[in-house]
Amino acid sequence: MSSARLLIGPVLRRVVGSRATVWVETSGPALVRVTTGDGAAGEAATFSAFDHHYALVVVDGLEPGRITPYQVFLDDDQVWPEPEGKFPPSMIRTRPAGDSDARLIFGSCRETTQHATARKLPPDALDAYSRRLMAAVRAGRPGAAGGATDAGDDWPDLMVLLGDQVYADQTSPTVRKLLRRRRNRTADAPADQVVSFDEYTKLYLESWRDPEIRWLLSCVPSVMIFDDHEIIDDWNTSAPWRTESHQESWWSERIASGLASYWVYQHLGNLEPDEIAADPVYAKVVAAEDASSVLREFGARVDAEASGYDAALGEGKSPAEATPPGRYQWSYSLDVGRTRLVVLDNRCSRVLDRRHRAMLPPTEWSWFTDQVHGEYDHLVVGSSLPWLLPPGIHHLESWNERVADSDRPLLAGFAERLRRALDLEHWAAFRRSFDALAQVFVRLGSGPAGQPGDRVGTGPAYPPPASISVLSGDVHHSYVARARFPGGPATTPVHQLTCSPIHNQIPGPMRPLLRLGWWHGPSVAARLLARSAGVHHPPVRWRKLDGPYFGNAISTLRHEGRAAEVTIEGTASNGSLRTVARRSLTG
Repeated sequence: MSSARLLIGPVLRRVVGSRATVWVETSGPALVRVTTGDGAAGEAATFSAFDHHYALVVVDGLEPGRITPYQVFLDDDQVWPEPEGKFPPSMIRTRPAGDSDARLIFGSCRETTQHATARKLPPDALDAYSRRLMAAVRAGRPGAAGGATDAGDDWPDLMVLLGDQVYADQTSPTVRKLLRRRRNRTADAPADQVVSFDEYTKLYLESWRDPEIRWLLSCVPSVMIFDDHEIIDDWNTSAPWRTESHQESWWSERIASGLASYWVYQHLGNLEPDEIAADPVYAKVVAAEDASSVLREFGARVDAEASGYDAALGEGKSPAEATPPGRYQWSYSLDVGRTRLVVLDNRCSRVLDRRHRAMLPPTEWSWFTDQVHGEYDHLVVGSSLPWLLPPGIHHLESWNERVADSDRPLLAGFAERLRRALDLEHWAAFRRSFDALAQVFVRLGSGPAGQPGDRVGTGPAYPPPASISVLSGDVHHSYVARARFPGGPATTPVHQLTCSPIHNQIPGPMRPLLRLGWWHGPSVAARLLARSAGVHHPPVRWRKLDGPYFGNAISTLRHEGRAAEVTIEGTASNGSLRTVARRSLTG
């Protein structure tokens, strides 16, 4: 009998062909085994770090086009499904051979559920989605819970979580109570924020053991990317911010622990089965008897890589000379049917040097342009921060970026304080990257080029995708916007799809300001303000099609052949979901 217990999980992460990855956290060392009723199986020994124990199991031998219940064993003891559990069994869905369609659900910004939060929030959209999916399973859609079954249309192919999966700097009453016991009056660390790796684990334990969320994560494959609150509000908003944060005595442990825990809980599961063994961090972690020092050094190194790159640029080195060898990359790419999803790191790898300010360093941007070059029907770019904001706010952020770089200290200081107070740090505040992304979309969507070199990336010219969608969160409201490129050729339709929050709330006074950001008059005034600072007109125009919606929400992006449609669903007071927007993206 195993002495270990299942603390978190199982979390179904990737399903690729006949294989799937299942992540767990256990209370002690164990051999983790996952089996299905039709003979598919996989096992892995746990690895240990900071007195916590984890495993990522690759399940092999799955049949295509099936939804199959699975079980989890620690050593020889079955620990999942739990005895007398009230939820349907957890299941793995494999896609039918040759299936080109895709169904993605997405959203961001989820505080822990009502019983654990200090504020009374509207119902959790992910809880509501989980309950609806359970009801579909119990009703036989997409299949009965008793065994393998044909896959149906109700089952998502992938859940894309776009940041702020946990809040390290806005903790719940439960976590704050724990922190008070750990801090003394002279402790040099924030009293109500997590700092150590062990404290980070409490955030995930609190969030992912929510019963409905636990079941949903065990059934629907998921990929994730961080935003600022996984570390701290305004993370890497500017070079002065980075300098000031590194002067805090507790910051080195905070950033190393935050990045290490993100790798364990979120990023590790983003990897495909073939990528896991090739990941240099994973190889070191599983080889170590205690991987604490491996992960601590890894977290510190990743932050140092970003800081060192900016420092080298400041010393006059070229971007190529400043790039450290083997720099770790959080961005990733995957295909679902004939949909290409590329998820970008909008936080950790930012270039903050004033002369080279960009969302991604050149090497990672080159990787991105390579990933979007290929043969597929739909391109989806996952970005925790919206590319297209309300126009008035966009111009304000572009103005602020320019003024914050002023050679006049008083003016630059005022702009820096305003940047942090109003969170002016989206793509619009990295205009070099904003414009470059627009150019990528134009080149991708303008049709096959005469020569391969005319296209994004290298290799043969491919037909344009039927749709390009940017999925984002962060801003605590949801909307659909359509981009247009004046003066250019007819292009593939490009949309900004923003869904936020899953479970949070924007302050009431902010709502009128966000609505005003879409109005013509305030937008024109903000554009003139930006022009007065020397900001050129953006290469793209856009207009809002749906929203803004300020409640908790979850969205579904559906691709069927060359057609694309997005649906935004918000939570009603009774905890159910209701449609607040539905929009064809290819009509």
